[in-house]
Amino acid sequence: MDPSSSELLTEKQRLLDQRYLAMATVWAENSYCKRRQVGALLVKDKMIISDGYNGTPSGFENQCEDENNVTKPYVLHAEANAITKVARSNNSSDGATLYVTSSPCIECAKLIIQAGIIRVVFLDNYRVEDGVQLLRRAGIEVIQVSQSTR
Repeated sequence: MDPSSSELLTEKQRLLDQRYLAMATVWAENSYCKRRQVGALLVKDKMIISDGYNGTPSGFENQCEDENNVTKPYVLHAEANAITKVARSNNSSDGATLYVTSSPCIECAKLIIQAGIIRVVFLDNYRVEDGVQLLRRAGIEVIQVSQSTR
């Protein structure tokens, strides 16, 4: 029996999700953070419109942790970097999907909601789930995907 067109669409979307997450994982390698490297891609109409990784603001030292290995309070998360980067471009994140290697924290969730992002796909859980809960409360589709082993 042939799969229905909706099953094919679902399978195609699952493969796209895995590929974009693989790209976000590679992008995370640009981070200078030692404790955790996170990457994010904003995708709209199958085009990457922005990217980001966690790190210090532009012009600051490329050191995310202090001498006690505690993350500095001004380090930006990958999602925030991707959202602010698209805000400085001619693109709009309205209706986009955010691919991120770690689930969003509550602060990034607020930015995601305000940016008009309608879907968040992530790999690993952040230490707290309040960001994911807020996104779902706002009606944003949130999906955790395991990386494929090809």
